[in-house]
Amino acid sequence: MTRFALLLAATTLAASPLAAQNFSIPRISQDIKTLSSDAYEGRGPATPGEVKTVAYLSQQLKAAGVQPGGDVVNGQRQYTQRVPLLQSNWTADPVVTLQGGTAAGRLAQGTDIAVRAPLNGASQLQLANAPLVFAGYGVQAPERQWDDFKGMDVRGKILVVFINDPDFDGPLADGGPDFGGKAMTYYGRWTYKYEQAAKLGAAGVLIVHEDAPASYGWATVKNSNTNTMFDVVRQQPGAAHPAMESWISSATAEKIFAASGTTLAQAKAAARRRDFKPVELPVRLNASGTATAQTITSYNVVGLLPGTTRPDETVIYSAHWDHLGVGLPDARGDRIYNGAADNATGTAHVLEQARQFAREPRTQRSLVFLFVTAEEKGLLGTEYYVSNPLYALGKTAGVLNTDGGSLYGPSRDFSISGSAKLGLLDLLTAEAAKQNRTYSPDERPEAGSFFRSDHFPFAKRGVPAISWNGGRDLVNGGKARAKALADDYTAKRYHQPADEFDPNWDFTGLVQDARILHAVGRNLANSTAWPNWSEDSEFRGARDASGAERGGPAPAAATTAAGERG
Repeated sequence: MTRFALLLAATTLAASPLAAQNFSIPRISQDIKTLSSDAYEGRGPATPGEVKTVAYLSQQLKAAGVQPGGDVVNGQRQYTQRVPLLQSNWTADPVVTLQGGTAAGRLAQGTDIAVRAPLNGASQLQLANAPLVFAGYGVQAPERQWDDFKGMDVRGKILVVFINDPDFDGPLADGGPDFGGKAMTYYGRWTYKYEQAAKLGAAGVLIVHEDAPASYGWATVKNSNTNTMFDVVRQQPGAAHPAMESWISSATAEKIFAASGTTLAQAKAAARRRDFKPVELPVRLNASGTATAQTITSYNVVGLLPGTTRPDETVIYSAHWDHLGVGLPDARGDRIYNGAADNATGTAHVLEQARQFAREPRTQRSLVFLFVTAEEKGLLGTEYYVSNPLYALGKTAGVLNTDGGSLYGPSRDFSISGSAKLGLLDLLTAEAAKQNRTYSPDERPEAGSFFRSDHFPFAKRGVPAISWNGGRDLVNGGKARAKALADDYTAKRYHQPADEFDPNWDFTGLVQDARILHAVGRNLANSTAWPNWSEDSEFRGARDASGAERGGPAPAAATTAAGERG
């Protein structure tokens, strides 16, 4: 047990037996089945599916005896927090054509290219004869002495960039910097590629898709980027979004590179060098499309169990309730993206946590149950919450997020998204040991999962936050069965209409996980301890900056030693 775990144990109330943790498998199963049914239409924000979802969660919280924890309207606390969002929809598929040798021709939306409805505040996409510039990985990382642009003026141009980091495929041959290898940095995320393009004044981006560095297939790209787009409401949306945000298939990329006398593999090899310079390609792009853009209101759902002695201090359980709604049909003609595993399971877990805590003696700190919207559109519900917190972030002791659930039985281990080092991980490790379970580092750091779940906006503000993963060493079948099931899900169901409720799922693993998360949250809520990030964490400074809200800086003991966790 680390020093922080010992500190927490010393400050937790004298151990009194917890109420029996009666996590109900039938109840969890019914929640998942209900939320992922066709009647909820894939739980898309600003749809009838949202109305049903918000009503269901609010009703279940009220029935459990959990108080409303959202906005105050006319002096009354609500179960919801209003989340204004910019919504953008294509009125018809955009028309995109290329000019230039082997690349010439129209690109089919959803097959050759996936163009997102504009989020730059415009209702029209109109690009004529825009030059294409190959910009490597689209990265400017001054702390790593890496710059894919080398001073080129890319204003008004379309950037062609690879997904992930320059060293994803192995160490850089010319001794370039370490971007984490298989562990994606934020530079590797598609969100960064778009943000950087907008910052440099580019007209658009074509992100080259490949299964391995993206961590998912083209079907996921198509389904996630050709439906309704959302963003938080910004004063200057064009500063965050270029006019055209899109992905292209590797086959399309091959044609573009062939027009300049090279191949995708050769282009990638060039981009993986520190001395890479951007290259204007002999290809021009024309694009036109009309979108309907409007500001809509979506909702986070928030439940509250007030603390007995320090109600202004909180522990948060979170999960995103949304999925992709109704979109392009799959091979079966199914257009409803039910989102059973992603994330009706996590939603059901947090709902069941709320029910369980409501039956138990109140904790000293308040417990918040946060169901956020628009995660699938870029963590927008959480981003809005941390920008407009209902409860002080500086006094939030920790966030336990669940994005997906264990559906194939108990596991011998557990994990979290990414490889961050923080005191919450010490607490989880100590509690998991009581089930004879061990911590396993994220097996797929190349997927960039740390940046893809709702704990991340909290982390950016310094709040200790994790996204729980149930483990990859199943009691029934071990690591081999777990990997086979995960790979099958990613290929056939992730962000696809086939992510539907399966009556054969084994929820005993989900309950096993829930008990660990419950005990950690309860102990933290009955303590005076403040978890923190490791000394070398990029989030440590933000947390320490809010130390005055907690009565002073976090003690040195309240962190994992640097290097202790990988």
